[in-house]
Amino acid sequence: MSDFGDVLVSRSDIARLAGVRRPAVTNWERRHPDFPAPVAPPTGSTEPDAFRADQVLEWLSGRTIPSNALQPGESAGTTYGDRFRSALGGSRSGTLLSAVEQLVWRDADRWRGRLRMSDYVNLLLSLVFVQSQDDERWAHYVQDPGAALRDLEVPAEYGQLPLSDVIRFLDHNPPASRDQSRQAFDRLLALLRDTDARAADEFFTPPSVSRVMARALTGHGPAAKRLHDPFCRSGELLCAYLDAVAERGGGEAPEEISGRAPQEGMLRLARMNVLLHGGRPRLAPGPVSPAGIPPDPPGGFDAVLTNPPFGAGRVTTMVDGEETWQYAYVRTASLQFDWLQYVLSRLAPDGRAAVLMPSGAAFQGGAERQVRARMVEDGAVECVMALPAQLFELTRIQTQVWFLRSPQGRPGEVLFVDGAGLGHMAGRNRRSLADSDIDRLVHAYVSWRQAREAGRDHAGTPGLSRVVDPEAIAGLDYRMDPPLLVHGDAPMEAAAVDPAAAKDRLAQLSEDLGRLGEQARAADSALEERLRRYGL
Repeated sequence: MSDFGDVLVSRSDIARLAGVRRPAVTNWERRHPDFPAPVAPPTGSTEPDAFRADQVLEWLSGRTIPSNALQPGESAGTTYGDRFRSALGGSRSGTLLSAVEQLVWRDADRWRGRLRMSDYVNLLLSLVFVQSQDDERWAHYVQDPGAALRDLEVPAEYGQLPLSDVIRFLDHNPPASRDQSRQAFDRLLALLRDTDARAADEFFTPPSVSRVMARALTGHGPAAKRLHDPFCRSGELLCAYLDAVAERGGGEAPEEISGRAPQEGMLRLARMNVLLHGGRPRLAPGPVSPAGIPPDPPGGFDAVLTNPPFGAGRVTTMVDGEETWQYAYVRTASLQFDWLQYVLSRLAPDGRAAVLMPSGAAFQGGAERQVRARMVEDGAVECVMALPAQLFELTRIQTQVWFLRSPQGRPGEVLFVDGAGLGHMAGRNRRSLADSDIDRLVHAYVSWRQAREAGRDHAGTPGLSRVVDPEAIAGLDYRMDPPLLVHGDAPMEAAAVDPAAAKDRLAQLSEDLGRLGEQARAADSALEERLRRYGL
């Protein structure tokens, strides 16, 4: 690790480049005897201690970043050394990530007043994609930046922007691998979500939720040959499925990947996103209600993942004379029940689906209750999994994942999972699921499926999940709310029957408090610095 043999860094530099607080560096020095020693300062020097960057990099490369401290775009297993090298601009791992950070934060001021931040990030997304996917086209952009303006359909009023500087800067900081291009693209997607919260709620499924849905569906049995998302947003659920298949190892990616979205912006992001994750998508425009979707190809889909729009809407039971979903004779006022029935109608005989739903869908009355009853009686519902509130930026709405299978024609037991109390605050208004939370939720579903298909009894995980027979669900008038089914008739102590989980949860809360305190102090420091700039 000799890339930075001539570079010296201070303790403050180490903290900044490794993405930690300054006291953390002092703590490393005190607790770890093998932490690099500072170089001897010149005689009479009053400068702070300096360290050789290559020695610091080697030491940090042995320290994996905890899952709850990972930054957007960083995958599990990333080390502080990876972050340090990227921030310092080392060539050994490529510099695209650090270049993207610089373009977004330092150089974005050059664009302010002429281009909205969300438009600027969208432009960077397209450039990163072309740089990764099309060498010939990228070389043309480097020689003629105006071609990028035309190809990427940048509005005419932005024609005078210094796009040539951006393209050449990216060209001088190429990715070391396709994986780094994907990480840079994911990082920009996260920034797009953060810069426009309202668009984020329309475009994106929270990453932790996408991972739960995808890993649950891929956790048992062969990967799908035909994968579909009828409301694919930016393609995040399709990409999460591809990533989950890759994580399993040895599995083959789907032969067909398809999806629909109502906005061209969604389709454009989805195409780029899926291609960067190794898929070849077949995407097409689609409506906000499944009633207007043209008939899909025959044969059905092996796996469907979707986060359809919630809300009220009129259900249309027929499309061009074709029966669109299994329970067409039941009319509801809820668009989400329209989507549920559409998804079921498109599953292959052994197909399965994961559909994100509002929690109210589990207990709404009237026609919605009839649909739930028909689905349970037909063996179409495998699992209802409650998620925490505040996973979305602009709403505190609590959501659930409904895991469905192709209707069996007979009732079957249903697994209920209560994950409403999991997660940690990832921002002032947004909650996220840690890796350990995702693992618990996925294991609850996958272990039940494995036991059932092996003919073993599996009653659920105390305090987290419970298997309920259809007669008991009918006795509750088909109210399918996981907290009720998991804890409803259990003693109050049931939620605390897992001491190890409770201990882990307390440790997680302690870490969250420390991290939030750190963020608050950083925000205060940034505010004070800005006030000083204006003489306040």
